[in-house]
Amino acid sequence: MIKAENFSYGFSDIELYKNISFTLEEGQHCVLIGSNGTGKTTLANIIRSPEDYIYNGKLFMEGVGRTGYVSQFASREKGQDITVFDYLSSDFLRLQEEIADVCAKMGESDDLDTLLETYQQLLDESEAVDADNFDVNIRRRLHLAELDTKADLEISKLSGGEYKLVQIIRQMLRRPGLLIMDEPDVFLDFENLKGLRELINAYEGTMLVITHNRYLLGHCFNKIWHLENADLQEYEGNYLEYNYSLLQKKIDLQERSEADELAIRLTTEMVERMREEASEIIDPLRGRTLKGKVSYLERLKARQIKAPFVEIREPVISLPEITPEEEPAVLLAVSDYSLAFDEKLLENVNFTIKSNEKVAIVGPNGTGKTTLLRALWNNDDPSIQFTEKAKVGFFSQLHEDTLNEDNTIYREFYDLGFETPSQVENHLSNYCFDPDILDRKISQLSGGEKNLLQLAKLAVGDANLLLLDEPSSHLDTYSQIALEKAIADYKGAILMVSHDFYSIANCADSVLFVENGTIRPMSGRAFRKMIYKRHFSREYLELELKKKELEIRIARALEAGDRKTAGKLCDELGGIIGQM
Repeated sequence: MIKAENFSYGFSDIELYKNISFTLEEGQHCVLIGSNGTGKTTLANIIRSPEDYIYNGKLFMEGVGRTGYVSQFASREKGQDITVFDYLSSDFLRLQEEIADVCAKMGESDDLDTLLETYQQLLDESEAVDADNFDVNIRRRLHLAELDTKADLEISKLSGGEYKLVQIIRQMLRRPGLLIMDEPDVFLDFENLKGLRELINAYEGTMLVITHNRYLLGHCFNKIWHLENADLQEYEGNYLEYNYSLLQKKIDLQERSEADELAIRLTTEMVERMREEASEIIDPLRGRTLKGKVSYLERLKARQIKAPFVEIREPVISLPEITPEEEPAVLLAVSDYSLAFDEKLLENVNFTIKSNEKVAIVGPNGTGKTTLLRALWNNDDPSIQFTEKAKVGFFSQLHEDTLNEDNTIYREFYDLGFETPSQVENHLSNYCFDPDILDRKISQLSGGEKNLLQLAKLAVGDANLLLLDEPSSHLDTYSQIALEKAIADYKGAILMVSHDFYSIANCADSVLFVENGTIRPMSGRAFRKMIYKRHFSREYLELELKKKELEIRIARALEAGDRKTAGKLCDELGGIIGQM
């Protein structure tokens, strides 16, 4: 269905893909993974509209037809004051009206051939999208997404996550030849994430999805495209199997690579010794033998198995280095805070944040969490009181709040007080930024790279209270883990809005749970117990954490050339994957 051969593409300062090859066949659900900034969205865009790009190699799009697309940023259209069901029905009702209109014209027009051709085209389109059963299809997908009760609700009243799911359903109902979704999980709450999983797994068409979401990776997809270092690996199977097989392959290739290196070293030493002897004794036989050995050495080098890429592209994220308070003190107090737009979202909100607390604000989409965090950052409400000791830092899900997207990366940090490019390079190298992109505009970065840049800016401040709004969104898996470590090591206070259960479970001491228009404090333990009951299997989550820890230990053993330890850990990992 889709096939690339020796495909290459890049920009003036970076090569995104170098002679990569891949296939995607009809009915497959493929996930495209890779580190931040490796070009995943760009590759998806090229597949969507290959005619808009100049690339090298071959890209075949056979029988794909129309491509559906769901952006990572779902912006609402104006005038959406109709119900969810009417909104999803609109394409099918329009099609029925067009068919009826052509039928009516047949009784009046002399140009029946043209009308019959149009009529047949409309019938073909109707059959392709199963328009006769649109009512049943809409309600079935709403049920899968757990949006049954929203069918008669106006589109404008949906939360951000619910609206994203409706956009996905709309694209699925159109039955495109290929459906591409770019990080469809971003900002979805737990309920919506479960609905997205059900929609993906029930979809019968061909699908290409970009995601870093650990829950979706573990529960969806039957093909993997892994993009890294301008190369692409593909795998037929699920993500758990892929990660396991990749580690096993690395262990095997490393052993074979070392054997090749030994043969090349020994042959090179022999050639050098024979050259020395040939310079002292002129002998045609020795000359022919030397020439043969040189030719053999060249063949060894040509067919040498390259050592597998085992480096983890894992950033070393830091948060401000501060001296912790000897006695925890209150940095923030919120008293009787209320929030309302067309209707009241939050009322009688009361909580405090101490200098040693790490707290997550959790709740469904559209309940006012981000608005509350922004109100805290703006500090423009009398119900919000920061103490004199509070030094506040802010991470926004809206990048333009903290980044000047017209700046180059270098200029952004020059304005922050950095004096030379080398200072900026040294600082950003911990965040996996290459030196040669310092002159790139921030607007050209991926969402994950912008988030890493925000974190890099926070690190050079002196904030002892961090307000973080969805900090793990858009980050690749290793960056998420690095962020969790940075939060755990941070000596100050954190108030974090997040939908990522893994981050909450690993980082938050307590939770402010949005429920029934107010906020209820909960211990981390009580929150995890509630989530296990409603959404996750506790056993699965614990196995997931053990799996990721083992994968990192295996990768580091390979970096150190310790195949024996890597092999033992890989056997242990296989047992855990078998339980999942």
